[in-house]
Amino acid sequence: MNKRTAGDRVFGVIVTLILILCAVIALVPLISVLALSFSSKVAVNTNAVTLWPVGFTFDSWAAITGRPDMWRATLVTVITTLVGTTLALAITSLLAYPLSKKEFGLQKMIMVMVVITMIFKAPTVPYFLTLRSIGLYNSVWAMVLPHILTAYNMIVMRTFFLSFPREVEESATIDGCGPFRTLLQIVLPSSKAVIAVIGLFYAVTIWNQYQHPLYFIQDTSLYPLQMKVRQFVNESSELQTIAAKKAVNYTERSLKAVVVVFAILPIMMVYPKLQKYFEKGAMLGSVKG
Repeated sequence: MNKRTAGDRVFGVIVTLILILCAVIALVPLISVLALSFSSKVAVNTNAVTLWPVGFTFDSWAAITGRPDMWRATLVTVITTLVGTTLALAITSLLAYPLSKKEFGLQKMIMVMVVITMIFKAPTVPYFLTLRSIGLYNSVWAMVLPHILTAYNMIVMRTFFLSFPREVEESATIDGCGPFRTLLQIVLPSSKAVIAVIGLFYAVTIWNQYQHPLYFIQDTSLYPLQMKVRQFVNESSELQTIAAKKAVNYTERSLKAVVVVFAILPIMMVYPKLQKYFEKGAMLGSVKG
């Protein structure tokens, strides 16, 4: 058993301190916004809020969470994220699995095509006209279909499948399993780590998407949560109207803070639950090239 030298311990301490510093730097803005969302009108107007709520109140949250349009936007985002992530995982695994097999004749040609999509992006105008021509304008599918396959995620999953024990698949073939049955009943149930990682990548992308709704969604009833946040933050006349009411204990700034926290809170709640899979999947996905 190798003992850690004094240099290794010093290096570990330095790295730990740097990571703690980075974490603090990343958390301070979020904590500040969170404190603002729970602070009273007087405290916000006098700039008395830093990293802790002053005049603690839920009034700002009640004003935002009591709006039907916020919950409608949240529902749109949740549905598109769940449907998009499910379709993306299915399509990515169905493409990555055969591309991990040397006996698949079109493997090299398809991999070249996949890599090309990472280098060259579709021009914006032809891309917009193409998606509009197939009926994705003012459709929730415009927030789903463009995200169901990305080259990077497919390559990570393919790399994981390359490291999958060949003997297990051969045993399944001897028992009468075809390629699809082997993938569905043998490989995927043993690939929870990489599925969690890739699923998280897809889910975060779809949840946080802004460009596609901006291009393709004009119907406000189809706005996802990020577009609703943008509407509240950039076009603040509505929030000003709400905050201008008499006898309210919030301001436009505290309402904006609530909207921002409301939009990122679900993803923040998911990360800790998937962290163990994330770490394992990231390591396993880098074993082979």
